[in-house]
Amino acid sequence: MQITSGVRRVATSLKTPFLIMDTSYVRNNYYDILNHVANSRVFYAVKANAHPRIIETLRDLDSSFDVASRGEIDKLLSLGIAPERMSYGNTIKKVEDIAYAHSVGIEYFAVDCEMEVEKVASSAPGSKVYGRIATSGGDCDWPLSGKFGTDIGHVISILEYADLLGLNAYGVSFHVGSQNYNTDNWRIAIENASEVFKSLREKGINLRMINLGGGMPVRHVREIPSMKAYGDVINKALDDYLGFVEGLEVFIEPGRSMVGNAGVLVSQVLLRSRKGDEEWLYIDAGTFHGLAETMEGFQYEVCTNAKIDDAKVSFHLAGPTCDSIDTIYDSVHLPKSIGYGDIIYFMNAGAYTTEYNTRFNGIPGPTIVFVEDFVVSEIDRASKNWGD
Repeated sequence: MQITSGVRRVATSLKTPFLIMDTSYVRNNYYDILNHVANSRVFYAVKANAHPRIIETLRDLDSSFDVASRGEIDKLLSLGIAPERMSYGNTIKKVEDIAYAHSVGIEYFAVDCEMEVEKVASSAPGSKVYGRIATSGGDCDWPLSGKFGTDIGHVISILEYADLLGLNAYGVSFHVGSQNYNTDNWRIAIENASEVFKSLREKGINLRMINLGGGMPVRHVREIPSMKAYGDVINKALDDYLGFVEGLEVFIEPGRSMVGNAGVLVSQVLLRSRKGDEEWLYIDAGTFHGLAETMEGFQYEVCTNAKIDDAKVSFHLAGPTCDSIDTIYDSVHLPKSIGYGDIIYFMNAGAYTTEYNTRFNGIPGPTIVFVEDFVVSEIDRASKNWGD
């Protein structure tokens, strides 16, 4: 999403911090995936941005959804989304939540250990389960395979156990890590997944689905491959390694890549100070209020409405709370004249900002507004001025 003159007008007219979203990007991202990952079924990862407007946009495009909790399930149900369009992709589930998901009609459950298989078997008998394999997570900003997934041999035994307990051993999933810049990581993961398919087929268990997870990046401070580049690698790997599976179902779970570039986080400078030779800038967003990912070094492109022709100096950028961990970046270069009330933009921040949010210190986090609402209101005002 670009900082247009309209976005700048919104930024100076509303109370910060807030996330401004444009759902046209979401629609474009959805079709970009379908156009380049052959025969895929999109399960949007609700955790990335669960605002009803985002969910409704994807619902109306016929998307399916990856859910991680009963709360997410209830939200989708309240928005008229059928349980057949949901997959319970969290491998760490309460027994009562598994039972609830099963009772409302959810069929798909992720597993990566024997205990989770037993929980699903007892609370959601007959369900379709898919085993999650671990990946190396190379060349990504946010590896995920320490906490989730397991080795190939273990997934084989887990799914064999699921079959023994009367579950429908349905497929294999993986996640190569969030913001993964190396398209070849999907080829490697699909090749690994094919070993599970082949081994279980020899045992009379015919898997039918592969879940590619998420991980496609959003542009921040480095260039990214196109969706076509990812799709080309994925499509060839599916043909090379899983072409023997007739009617293979291909699930994909975009989160950040679906909504990241659809939003800009807008914040305001609260204080500028100097500590020795160091310049500090404090804003009304922070690690407890929209920017939690920066605690792990996640790098957003940072822009401002201050005089862009000014020479730039290095600032420590920090949030508003009474906690020293609420420091966003140790060095960000911004115009030397920046001061109280100036606007700071965090680009392509539509994912994992308003979801990672607290009211620490009693300070409210970012709200969400939609650029299309302001376009309509400006047209309405113009119409009145024209006497229509």
